[in-house]
Amino acid sequence: MSSDSLIYLDNAATSWPKPPEVAAAMVAFLEQVGANPGRSGHRLSIEAARIVYATREKIAALFNAPDPARVIFTLNVTEALNLALYGLLRPGDHVITSSMEHNSVMRPLRALESCGVQLTVVPCAPDGTLNPTDVATAIRENTVLVVLNHASNVCGTILPVGEVGQIVRQRGLLLLVDAAQTAGVLPINMQAEAIDLLAFTGHKSLYGPTGTGGLVIGHRVALSQLKALKQGGTGSRSEREQQPEFAPDKYESGTPNVVGLAGLEAALDWIQRRGLAEIRAHEMSLCQQLLDGMQAIPGLTLYGPRQASLQTATVSFNIDGLEPSEVGLRLDEQCGVLCRVGLHCAPAAHRTLGTFPTGTVRFSLGAFNTSKEIEIALSALHHLALERH
Repeated sequence: MSSDSLIYLDNAATSWPKPPEVAAAMVAFLEQVGANPGRSGHRLSIEAARIVYATREKIAALFNAPDPARVIFTLNVTEALNLALYGLLRPGDHVITSSMEHNSVMRPLRALESCGVQLTVVPCAPDGTLNPTDVATAIRENTVLVVLNHASNVCGTILPVGEVGQIVRQRGLLLLVDAAQTAGVLPINMQAEAIDLLAFTGHKSLYGPTGTGGLVIGHRVALSQLKALKQGGTGSRSEREQQPEFAPDKYESGTPNVVGLAGLEAALDWIQRRGLAEIRAHEMSLCQQLLDGMQAIPGLTLYGPRQASLQTATVSFNIDGLEPSEVGLRLDEQCGVLCRVGLHCAPAAHRTLGTFPTGTVRFSLGAFNTSKEIEIALSALHHLALERH
């Protein structure tokens, strides 16, 4: 079966295909630039540095961040979250999160908890929704930070980060948002939504390559508060053996993934041309088509809000009598429908949904999926449901 005949429904893991401009920009960098930014004064090094800074500026504009220099590039959203959590939290601090978080949040928090950080996990409803009042109730005198994902990677539920942001801001705390599933598909305004730290990845709905991501640091976070994860060469202040204290150099040691950032810059340009509103409308239409069709399939159980306007285009389900792994294998081998099954690196979310430890089958749609592909996927599910006994 050729890739042309495959139906790719695993965009929550990584988007595919990418806009053709992404590969073209990466090839152009490798063939025409190729130099190390900030380490040399020649024209190719300057051009590499220009690409990196232009990508910073475009990220800052996309999220209405106050300062492009506070866009810190990392390998992925996981590293960005680790930078924020390990950089900010100290023994005795209290942090609040939700029961719908990915392990990229939960594992660092559990590790920090074992070192003296106090943790409260606010329970979400069985559809993954969060009541902002429950976050307010969990705040203590020593609370420093609230960390929430913007939308669940399991069932797509969108969390009320703006409302929580206002609560957090009124109490003088900081808000860290994991935008792995929403950057590039939902509008994010750091200043209007009172987001102090935003962790993003380039390879999902930003349609860039893997190995790109970052942490955007708002103006309420003092750089002296936020420790770096690593130290080393930055190309700046080379006469000193101490790490620079200014952004982005404090947090970006070593040669960056410039070829990846060249691809990410091209992806951001593509998103700007197509428009966030158009991308969101397209995905919502396909998601509602999928949800409506699934609800007509006997023996199929849906999880999450079951309404496209309340979620991203990520849908989790199970079919009675079939293990998620069997459903995924049969969809792949018999129908060419590619999805993800299991716990999706989010056991807390599955406990909330009532699907732990088996997990679910997850379809996640993207900007390049079509209504025809959804029809084919629904037909495949219908046949599986009819044949399950």
